[in-house]
Amino acid sequence: MNRVTVNFFLLLLISLGVIFCAHLFLLHFLGFPLFGNKIILAYLVNFSITFGSFVFLFNFRNKFAESLGYFFMAVSMLKFVVFFIFFHPEYHEDGKVDKLEFAAFFIPYAVSLFLETIVLIRLLNKGGSGGWK
Repeated sequence: MNRVTVNFFLLLLISLGVIFCAHLFLLHFLGFPLFGNKIILAYLVNFSITFGSFVFLFNFRNKFAESLGYFFMAVSMLKFVVFFIFFHPEYHEDGKVDKLEFAAFFIPYAVSLFLETIVLIRLLNKGGSGGWK
């Protein structure tokens, strides 16, 4: 792995780790079960897909420069497909998706999407390294 990939890996890992701990603290503080709603799987899946897509997009940024936006949207669609295949059936067992179930998947999804978008924009605008040399 090159320096940019390692830096993004660490940024994503630390950010999701901090958010995960804050998420668990809030669940505990409010008296909800800590590890329900596939929360660990949601964080791991979002981390894995985001890191994998970042590596793919970064490695092919020069070869497929005109198509990177489409690849990025395809990965976002992949995340939703994963949600509807692996998470939604269990979340929807009672006929509705409650706030805790939604938060268990959406919080790591939103954080991952935000970080990936910001870093990729920086990389593409600065010619590839984005200041992460």
